[in-house]
Amino acid sequence: MTTREGVQFRSESTSATAREVLADALRAADPVGARAVEHETAWRRQYLQHFRRAVEAGVGDAAAARSIAAEGLRSAHAAMRFDDVALDEALAVTPLDQVLSTTTVQGEADPETELTVPYRGERLGGDALLRQLDDWLDRGVVTPSCADAVRTVQANPDWLRLEGDLVVVLGAGAEMGPYRALQRWGAEVAAVDLPRADVQGRIAEVATGGAGRVHVPSRIVTHGRPDGGSDVGADLVRELPALAHWLSSLESRVVLGNYCYADGGQHVRVSMAADALADHLVRERPDTALAFLATPTDVFAVGADDVARSEAAYRAGRFGRMARHATRVASGGRLLQRNYPPGADPGICDALVPQQGPNYAFAKRLQRWRATTARAAGTTVSLNVAPATRTRSVVKNKALAAAYAGAHRFGVEIFDPATSNTLMAALLVHDLRADLPAEPEPWQDEARGAAHGGLWTAAYHPRSALGLAAVLGVGALRG
Repeated sequence: MTTREGVQFRSESTSATAREVLADALRAADPVGARAVEHETAWRRQYLQHFRRAVEAGVGDAAAARSIAAEGLRSAHAAMRFDDVALDEALAVTPLDQVLSTTTVQGEADPETELTVPYRGERLGGDALLRQLDDWLDRGVVTPSCADAVRTVQANPDWLRLEGDLVVVLGAGAEMGPYRALQRWGAEVAAVDLPRADVQGRIAEVATGGAGRVHVPSRIVTHGRPDGGSDVGADLVRELPALAHWLSSLESRVVLGNYCYADGGQHVRVSMAADALADHLVRERPDTALAFLATPTDVFAVGADDVARSEAAYRAGRFGRMARHATRVASGGRLLQRNYPPGADPGICDALVPQQGPNYAFAKRLQRWRATTARAAGTTVSLNVAPATRTRSVVKNKALAAAYAGAHRFGVEIFDPATSNTLMAALLVHDLRADLPAEPEPWQDEARGAAHGGLWTAAYHPRSALGLAAVLGVGALRG
């Protein structure tokens, strides 16, 4: 089998690529912002303000927001290649050594016929789930539209199987994704993840123990993989043309869900491979739907109600006014800043986390741009903000793990993966079945159905409380 680099940056510098793409995205809507990006000499320290500006420039101007998304994607595709050809051209031809066949597993369990959500050692359904939704609403952990969507799915349990849809889960072995929930509900899934024995073993275990049908890409010719690899599965970055051809051949309406994660620049490569695949499938099969999970640690415009809740929390003050003032003075104003200016409508919640780095911000912004562009073209899109979650990829960072342990002191709830997965899978089902019209502005589409965990309604700007949360959380971790 030929070894391929697959999707890669045209430039050797991921920072240079990100600056180029963000500048191109802003050029028409915010020329001053574009020039600021181009002239930035400390990208890894200052990228936060530029990604914020790329949201602010589209608020109140739907055409500008869509221009930013479309131009950003155009520039990103031009900045990437597949081996030695342009990224978009690569999907036209499948290399002979990458042709994929299908392995199908039918689950042996009975499908669940009621929506239940695992939460703190219990599985909540019926009135218990409704009470928990009310509790989250009362504490500002989810938006009213999120709670309404979950209630709607609970009232329509026949939606859970997603009859007639084939959900393609890119990153099926990842902690954050709907694969497990969809299998409990009896849905049909195409599970795509790396051809590694450990990853494919987890996928097969879920498939066998579930109630749905799972299709997995596999190789027609086996290679006897002594390196721990598997002849089942596919590498999205290196086998993109083969996956595009394979998915185009599957029956039923395709729902392409991007749940991939990787470290550093590899995350951008994976996101760009998924984006090229999304663009290709929508062109080949116009009824294709797209699905994404938005990270809560990003920049979002939020409505006046969330701003009002944040203001009320600030006035109530978990820290007394004098202690808060002393903390701000001692830190030079960096700590315990207001989350929003009073009366902002909409407000800008800037929860970007420096520890996650510019590649993470870039990869996740590409997904939001695709959602905006596809929705404007009439494609069905599910993009929901997921709550901060204790995934392995997050808690391996000691600073983030400590901040998560102390986050509750600031009104932010950190979710367990099982709760997040099921909750976000229910929102996916809602988006695919409720057929709601698009909002007037893209930021409103992104705010709808958000399970932000309390970051949007918190009293303090997230980064101004992160350090204190980490200090308060160290003791909890040691305990």
